[in-house]
Amino acid sequence: MQHDRMIGQIQARAHLPSRGAAETACRATLETLGERLPEGLADNLAAQLPREIGENLRRTEVYGGSGTGERFDRHDFVARVAARAGTDERKAAYMARVVLEVVDEASQGSMMTKVKRALPEDIRDLVSAGSKG
Repeated sequence: MQHDRMIGQIQARAHLPSRGAAETACRATLETLGERLPEGLADNLAAQLPREIGENLRRTEVYGGSGTGERFDRHDFVARVAARAGTDERKAAYMARVVLEVVDEASQGSMMTKVKRALPEDIRDLVSAGSKG
């Protein structure tokens, strides 16, 4: 899936007012996911996405963040997305579900299955819920 199509899908499914808001939702979600996933897995997922989008998964290790493989739960995941996106946690949870649904569709093979296995059950449920869940 191409960058523009991916961002358009996120904007439409999350009912966001602009492409900029969709870019922000995507960045906030994938940076947070990148903090939670083991480094190799984050890199493998990033490689299957458009470069500009995949880089968000790597951003925390590249730009001096706390790195990858951190341990935190769904509440912390959503709180981090909300802080990065400048929104409340209810909206952040929905945006994250949409972004992860589109990432699932854009990735190939069993990549998202591996991602889900690397996450605790409460975050795994967030990844699986999608825009309708």
